[in-house]
Amino acid sequence: MYLLRRQPQSHRENDSLQKDAKVNQLRAALGPLSGRSFKYCTDACLRRYLEARSWNVDKAKKMLEETLKWRSTYKPEEIRWHEIAHEGETGKAFRSNFHDILGRTVLIMRPGMQNTTSPDDNVRHIVYLLENSVLNLPEGQEQMSWLIDFTGFSLSTNISVKAGRDIINILQNHYPERLAIALLYNPPRIFQAFYKAVKYFLDPKTAQKVKFVYPKSKDSVELMKTLFDVENLPSEFGGKATLKYDHEEFSRLMAQDDVKTAKLWGFDEKY
Repeated sequence: MYLLRRQPQSHRENDSLQKDAKVNQLRAALGPLSGRSFKYCTDACLRRYLEARSWNVDKAKKMLEETLKWRSTYKPEEIRWHEIAHEGETGKAFRSNFHDILGRTVLIMRPGMQNTTSPDDNVRHIVYLLENSVLNLPEGQEQMSWLIDFTGFSLSTNISVKAGRDIINILQNHYPERLAIALLYNPPRIFQAFYKAVKYFLDPKTAQKVKFVYPKSKDSVELMKTLFDVENLPSEFGGKATLKYDHEEFSRLMAQDDVKTAKLWGFDEKY
């Protein structure tokens, strides 16, 4: 019995050692890095790319190199709130002031409050919020949760399929293993048409993280309780708190975070 009890721990230790070795292999395969690329490629970062590619070093290397190329041209860490603040005026997407039970950053999205028509600006807004959510992750936490409220949703207010596709591609390809779960709260039937159009672009791993949640479903209610403290969770998502979005206050917070971002990345450094 003693050996049987010890075996799982031994397996875990071997698995951990093998993964550490894969991280070292990936770092060696990438070769020398400098500037922001060096800063981006932490061990935790390499682990996320390896996880996304089932710990295949060659595939993870290709994926990571494509991200470094994308970051060098798109420059997500250089987007400033004042450049895309108009996108957030209605509070259609913002980082919440509470975390889930595991301490993960929570991004709230309300597609029914869509207020602009530029797909490119919609994408830049979400990319900014992804970067900001990562900036505000607690120590040791790598993932975020998304809460999507469908109040007021209609096909006329929803983002375009192009913007949805671009956001999915960026999330999957350049922010791998950052999304822990995406909770689609009480989506109307008409959303199904949009979801079918964009689901085609979801890889299986991401698709498994998308959960449809309905307030009258017992399983949905239980799922929310396992992920959130109902005292902090807004009533729009079945909790007891009040959801308030103050654009001026949020803009002040983002301006402060922009200073932190500049300090973190160092704008004298290049990829």
